Amino acid sequence: MSTVALLRPRAAQDLPARLARSAAATGHGHQMRTEDVTGWLAERARAHRFTVRRAPLDRLDGWSFAPGTGDLVHSSGRFFSVRGLDVTLDEGPHRHWQQPVIHQPEVGILGMLAKEFDGVLHFLLQAKMEPGNPNLLQLSPTVQATRSNYQRVHEGAAVSYLEHFTDPARGRVLADSLQSEHGSWFYRKSNRNMLVEATDAHVPCQAGFRWLTLGQIGELLRLDNVVNMDSRTVLSCFPMSAPEPGALHSDTELLSWFTAERARHDVDARLMALGRVDGWTRDADGIGRLDGRFFRVTGVTVEAGNREVTGWSQPLIEPCGTGVAAFVFRRIGGVPHLLVHAKTEAGHLDTIELAPTVQCVPANWAPERAEHRPPFLDLVLTAAEGHGAHYATVHSEEGGRFLNARIRYLFVPADEDEAPVDAPPGYHWATAGQLNSLTAHGHYVNVQARTLLACLNSGAVRL
Repeated sequence: MSTVALLRPRAAQDLPARLARSAAATGHGHQMRTEDVTGWLAERARAHRFTVRRAPLDRLDGWSFAPGTGDLVHSSGRFFSVRGLDVTLDEGPHRHWQQPVIHQPEVGILGMLAKEFDGVLHFLLQAKMEPGNPNLLQLSPTVQATRSNYQRVHEGAAVSYLEHFTDPARGRVLADSLQSEHGSWFYRKSNRNMLVEATDAHVPCQAGFRWLTLGQIGELLRLDNVVNMDSRTVLSCFPMSAPEPGALHSDTELLSWFTAERARHDVDARLMALGRVDGWTRDADGIGRLDGRFFRVTGVTVEAGNREVTGWSQPLIEPCGTGVAAFVFRRIGGVPHLLVHAKTEAGHLDTIELAPTVQCVPANWAPERAEHRPPFLDLVLTAAEGHGAHYATVHSEEGGRFLNARIRYLFVPADEDEAPVDAPPGYHWATAGQLNSLTAHGHYVNVQARTLLACLNSGAVRL
């Protein structure tokens, strides 16, 4: 056999076109109409017992505060722990603080299975209960599991469809990258984001799962709290076509600017004993700041009839307020551009990732002096309150680790006076295509920016 015969194309040339056809397929798919999805979710909720109750941290079954450190740990030594984090930055209004943080060094799988029906790619989503979801049941990827879960440390049922993501012979990998999670609440947490096309002639659709087109998912992303965070991050990694004639900055210029931002910052973030974290106190309800800002660590007990384990206890992080994450955008040379922020988050592996223009909980900044407030925050809040946003939808965050964590996601149009082409330090103009290409690599685009990118990839938003 000749060497040439062994060569393969470097990329699937037809994939962006197939994804675009799926994004254009709205209203209904092979299995159900989009308008019936929320009713199906309600039906799934009625079919199973779901109960989440608050519980003191020292009464969580299987969890305890470790002697000496005060870290909140599981008896198995697996899953995750709540530890302390000591942070020192080289710039900004707050240059040193301590906080609790979730430490979960194992890498999980967020996998979405794809299959073609009637010439259109569909994606297998699951109606999955998470204790922190405000409405409990949302659409998750086909597989959403930590290593402890899929290795069955909990001694529960096996994870459905896992074999499609762990056995290369079972499918064709279309996208696969390690992506970060929330850098303010996790310490160096990554998940493997995968899109795999099933090659089996028949893939049975189990109860609690449905095949949907990308366009249908986009329609559902216009609704509050329907498509969960794990689905959104996988969607952001789809290798979409980018019909852009050009960009304000070349790909190399964008990467050079971002590399310079990473290189110039001095960030020292190190784990410490939870029991010695300064400025936080533990009471009967959990662990919180003395001033009541930012978040609390609280506990819950859970009963869930359709999970691998039907009952468990765990700690959760509960934010103190609804966040905002917004891309300010404008057309430059006729091409839509997004204003990205090289944002420092202490829990990220490389400390800095590309974030939305604005990403914060506004209530946390209310006591701060005006010059310390995040740039463009007033522009975004004015658009949100006055209905000037191009897109404004509330999505909840990772319901397996956060309780009622909500962010209002927005795209906000701007002009030269509001967002000049000559962006301020720490900010840069980039196209959606440029951001999308970066999601093929790990730790470039943060999880909030990936939610907004998922809205573009799926057609929920068209700029």
